[in-house]
Amino acid sequence: MSTPATIYKIADAGEFADARDEGIYAGAPIDLQDGFIHFSTAGQLAETLRLHFRGRRGLVLAAVDTAGLGDQLRWEPSRGGALFPHLYGALEMSSVLWTEGIDVDEDGNCRLPDRLG
Repeated sequence: MSTPATIYKIADAGEFADARDEGIYAGAPIDLQDGFIHFSTAGQLAETLRLHFRGRRGLVLAAVDTAGLGDQLRWEPSRGGALFPHLYGALEMSSVLWTEGIDVDEDGNCRLPDRLG
């Protein structure tokens, strides 16, 4: 499998802003519980938002450059056997390419940023 150059993190905007200030993101409570930071590929985002973030406001989508993540980034099976990127360690904020706010309605619908293509 060829590793995408960019993966995406959906996070609470306030938590992510604090991480930007500190220069490091340790993860959301679910990440800390699971022992790794959950990410998605561009093609997995809509389903991740629908399943896990329905009705949430105040979210941010962060694009992360995979080049500097090294062997802490692992691709592991999840929903239906699809491989999802998991980071076993904290995310250095210098790897974040951009962030954009995103909201998800009660039906799980959202509008992903146009720059995702």
